[in-house]
Amino acid sequence: MDSQRENPICVGIIGAGRIGKLHAENIIRHIPQISLKTVADINLDTNWLKALPVAVTGDDVQCIFNDSTIDAILICSPAPSHLPLIIQAAVAGKHIFCEKPLALDIAAIQQALAVVEQAQVILQVGFNRRFDPNFAKVKHVIAEGGIGALHIIHITSRDPEPPSHDYIASSGGIFLDMSIHDFDMARFLVGSEITEVYATGAALIDPTIAQLGDVDTAVIQLTFANGTLGIIDNSRQAVYGYDQRVEVFGSQGKMLAHNVSATQTELSTANAVTRDLPMHCFLDRYQASYLAELRSFCHAIRHKQAAAVDGQDGLMAVIIGHAAKKSCQSHQPIQMDYEHPEQHSI
Repeated sequence: MDSQRENPICVGIIGAGRIGKLHAENIIRHIPQISLKTVADINLDTNWLKALPVAVTGDDVQCIFNDSTIDAILICSPAPSHLPLIIQAAVAGKHIFCEKPLALDIAAIQQALAVVEQAQVILQVGFNRRFDPNFAKVKHVIAEGGIGALHIIHITSRDPEPPSHDYIASSGGIFLDMSIHDFDMARFLVGSEITEVYATGAALIDPTIAQLGDVDTAVIQLTFANGTLGIIDNSRQAVYGYDQRVEVFGSQGKMLAHNVSATQTELSTANAVTRDLPMHCFLDRYQASYLAELRSFCHAIRHKQAAAVDGQDGLMAVIIGHAAKKSCQSHQPIQMDYEHPEQHSI
């Protein structure tokens, strides 16, 4: 028999908003290697829970930390709570899966990662896009030398509509709540560290965003240690859907990852050629990646391996996000200094 089915990894989830609910449902319906025992949230949706076989629910997260049968914790709560929960989990000897960002404070992240290292537990950060089948295929082709030496990477990431003003006011801004995914994707695909960031931006969609000290449209130029050049373009509003594309160009060709639509059909008539719009929600667009990242987390725990996306990856994306924000505000390129990352914060 399958030993993974006989001895599933027991987990608890802290935070049952959109992403916490998604992970809970995925575990119960699609990932038999993991057993969900507890869900804790200060505002639990009791109607949602009625349909799920979760043994323990409540608003007290301590029931998860104190439960010796729980092997790992999924932290899906609001970002300001991430680091305190990571530290508590590490001290309790629990493996940790944490949604991004780890935090906005670079020094605080470094301190938390030191606790994780001392506790010798696994920490995986929820940069789920690495596990998207399309982007994973691009990475595989690059790693196999399929397009030769890399010259240019272009990442397009545009949301269908802006988040609330309250969210923007507390998120750290576009470079730390949105572009952060793209910084991680750039590092992942290129396989080299970013050495320079030059970001420009404007509030072209909502003037209130400018009043909040942020931009809603951005273009970011990257230089990598291996010589590759990068471009990221972000927008808070793409009226046609969730626009997520990657092009990597090299000495022997290029690799494209197109948008994902509900179907891959195309209608051709005398008047036009039409196909479905891109998916409208990130939960739908990256459905497969959310399953794959939890399976990867489970694999790391079972085989006592480092997480595929670890705490250092989470830290690096935050450092680059701060550098991009500083570049945009100063109108100057920023030379990355990972030995003294605090200088990139504003």
